[in-house]
Amino acid sequence: MTFKIESIENKSGRIAIVTGANIGLGYETALALSKTGMKVVMACRNMQKAEKAKEEILQKVPKADLEIIQLNLSSLKSVREFAETYISKYDHLDLLINNAGIMVPPFSKTEDGFESQIGVNYFAHFLLTNLLFPIIDKTPNSRIVQLSSIAHEKGVIEFDNLNSEKSYAKWPAYQQSKLACLMFAIELQRRIDEAGSKVISMAAHPGVSPTNLAQHMPKFLLFIGMPLFLLMSHKPAKGALPTLRAALDENVKGGEYYGPKGRMKGKPVKVDPKPHAFDKEVAKKLWTVSEELTGKPFSLKQ
Repeated sequence: MTFKIESIENKSGRIAIVTGANIGLGYETALALSKTGMKVVMACRNMQKAEKAKEEILQKVPKADLEIIQLNLSSLKSVREFAETYISKYDHLDLLINNAGIMVPPFSKTEDGFESQIGVNYFAHFLLTNLLFPIIDKTPNSRIVQLSSIAHEKGVIEFDNLNSEKSYAKWPAYQQSKLACLMFAIELQRRIDEAGSKVISMAAHPGVSPTNLAQHMPKFLLFIGMPLFLLMSHKPAKGALPTLRAALDENVKGGEYYGPKGRMKGKPVKVDPKPHAFDKEVAKKLWTVSEELTGKPFSLKQ
């Protein structure tokens, strides 16, 4: 089946949150969702850039229903404030897309002391999902989509070096963060099933796409490899399609993973994570550690 945004029925009255909606895959995701009639809450750190992105979307979709709420994923305080603001304004949430992320930056820590990649890509989204889950749970046909990556394939959850306390290697840290996102989506669905909830939890990856994520790549490497990179990649609008299919396709099931058919680019299809993404013991331990480090137990009780 070919997935097309144009074929999606009108979603007026439904609400989606997209983190990092002002640029790259997040922008393309917000743009596409706005075409369905759905209200899109753009959860962004930089309000000036978010306003510019909002105006660009409105130029393309004049009737788009957009709202910006500030969210800095480097701060759990900001995550809590975002959730409080949203819950004070709305009584339902149909779609949470945990899209925002950073890739291979120089070593730094978040406001809460996390290594920046696992802090922004995973821990902040874990807490955001936790805080919003009660309102998602009471919304019929709601979904949660975590953005992972083919980088998960070589990822290892290093519990003794989770925040690069012992050493920092930017690529393994990125791979770890994206494996954590994927394991979270799978483990969340397992717990949802146990709790008897009807929420659907899934993950998606964009393949390879030239977005702002590459800003920390060595310049000489980008220059030398750019022709090959462009050949192997697809544009952000195409890279967003696996996320959009996970979010909108009526035939998807909880715990599934969507990505390009050709691994790096291609039509959005259901794909198979590497076997270690299904390790229940690691997933359970990661869940417990995540609750401890973010300071809030994750309750799925009905």
